[in-house]
Amino acid sequence: MSQTTTPAGAPGPSLGSDAPVKDGLRNARYGEVLLLRSEHGTFSAEVWNTLGMNDCPQAAWDSLDPSAIAEERGALLAILNGPRFWVLDSIRSNIREEAPETIFGTLGMFRAAVIDFGTEPPVQGPYLERSIVRETVFGFAKGSEVYELERLDGTIYVMQAYSRIVDPSLTIDDLPHLGHRIGLPDGWTYQARTLTEDLGLLSTDGVAIVIQDDLQNTYQRVDRH
Repeated sequence: MSQTTTPAGAPGPSLGSDAPVKDGLRNARYGEVLLLRSEHGTFSAEVWNTLGMNDCPQAAWDSLDPSAIAEERGALLAILNGPRFWVLDSIRSNIREEAPETIFGTLGMFRAAVIDFGTEPPVQGPYLERSIVRETVFGFAKGSEVYELERLDGTIYVMQAYSRIVDPSLTIDDLPHLGHRIGLPDGWTYQARTLTEDLGLLSTDGVAIVIQDDLQNTYQRVDRH
């Protein structure tokens, strides 16, 4: 099933070099609340994110009640997506321009995206590609360690964030050896490597392709430009 995400306040067809850059993000903690809605037979989800507003403190996160949030916000379902930690070093994006803000419990969040699922409700599953409409450049600095999945056909996905949803004890120090823990599809491999030059992952024609592994760590596909 194809899933398309449109960032709130998304810029035009190309992301200018003057777009704001947020750096120092490696191992920065964040959380998201997804609000699933249905209108005229189609499903969508608002994605609210703590990035830049707070570091998603555990006590505040644990106090969130998804059922109460869904009822309060008039949503079919509220999904708590986190805590998560960035593995990248920087993000260049106009996503915060005019993005709405709100508070869930005591956590301030901004609306980072609206996901359109079409006529079918969303189905989660590992190693399934999802299309996200966004104008961002995810930056990985020279000397940083990156974690990659590679398919048999040579397609590579670079981890952008790790998750504590499935394994609450997972840390960045566990990532180099994660390949022994995840259930990779036949022919796939996992590797850690140190960058010898800067890496920028950008969307192709405004679309990024992402997947998750079975621990809900998230990766972006490397498209050749």
